[in-house]
Amino acid sequence: MKKAYLLFLIPLFLFGLVLSGCGSGALEQKDTLANDEVSEDNPSGDLAPLEKKTTVVIAEDGAASGAGFYIAKEKGYFEDYNIEVKFTQFANSDDMLPALAAGEVDIAGGVSTASFFNAIAQGIDVKIIADKGHYFDGKSYFSFVIREDLEEEIQSYEDFEGKRIAVSSRNAVDDYIFQRMLEHAGLTEEDVEFVLMSDFGNMLAAMGNGSIDAALQIEPLITQGEQQGLHKRFGDATDFAPEAQIAMVLGSPSFINKETDVSLRFMAAYLKGVRDYNDAFVKEEGKDEIIEIMTKHTALKNPAIWEKVSVTGLDPNGKMFIEDIKKQYDMYKENNAIRGNLDFEKAIDTSMTEKAVEVLGSYK
Repeated sequence: MKKAYLLFLIPLFLFGLVLSGCGSGALEQKDTLANDEVSEDNPSGDLAPLEKKTTVVIAEDGAASGAGFYIAKEKGYFEDYNIEVKFTQFANSDDMLPALAAGEVDIAGGVSTASFFNAIAQGIDVKIIADKGHYFDGKSYFSFVIREDLEEEIQSYEDFEGKRIAVSSRNAVDDYIFQRMLEHAGLTEEDVEFVLMSDFGNMLAAMGNGSIDAALQIEPLITQGEQQGLHKRFGDATDFAPEAQIAMVLGSPSFINKETDVSLRFMAAYLKGVRDYNDAFVKEEGKDEIIEIMTKHTALKNPAIWEKVSVTGLDPNGKMFIEDIKKQYDMYKENNAIRGNLDFEKAIDTSMTEKAVEVLGSYK
């Protein structure tokens, strides 16, 4: 069942990957792109393909938030630019981050954890470049559920007082969302019973045997638990964290800064995939094709469930909630979980994403 978490986020082991990007220097380099490379006559309808086929290595393990990568691959957007993508996996972020910083991996993804920030603060250089997971308004894929028999008793977030609440991690994005809920309810952690439960599948069993009252749960287990009569979705995470940045696309510094002809095309292809994803799940256009791609690349193989779950939000222009990333860091810092300091001006670089949007035009 633990794979279900991977489905809509990214393995918490990879999560340490999450918060990096690059400074403004890349923008100046990108502007050297010849204007005549942008033409509707090109196979992609915009940028000309690379003269030489280039392989881009992506660290991705089937998380649903990797939709932009999967769709761009299957629909030929990378191929249009003469880019071949190769997916690879790492056992944990301790192995992944140095590989990304060294350029052995070009692109990765993850969510924020204190351990990731520690790695950046201590000199591991990776770049946060684009959105890879946030909440759709009112349809959060990562939200609270309550035991079905407590539906009458728990009517508001304030009613969580005295309840046993399962959360999958400390000093990571899960903990951050939990703390925002408490703040919204006017509660402190002393007012509830925090239950650390790293396996989301175990949360379902704990609901069934009555050992917890509520949980910060993930899709598709939210939908599956409702179908099994184990829990009810309670409100929505956008009630108290409407601009939470859950996951981000990370880039190797060498890939972003030195291979700008490749990285710009990669990002354009990625955003095309993300836009098709939004067309499918927001506009209900071409949904069957996109669901087929998602069932191929993720652990959720049932198309019918894809029709019911609340899916990961992916910004079609790649924009992130940068201030929220900083708030997550601040929380970990206040908890004494961070050693050293992180320079966000150096760590976050959205310039390549912005240049790709200039090429493609802003998504409406």
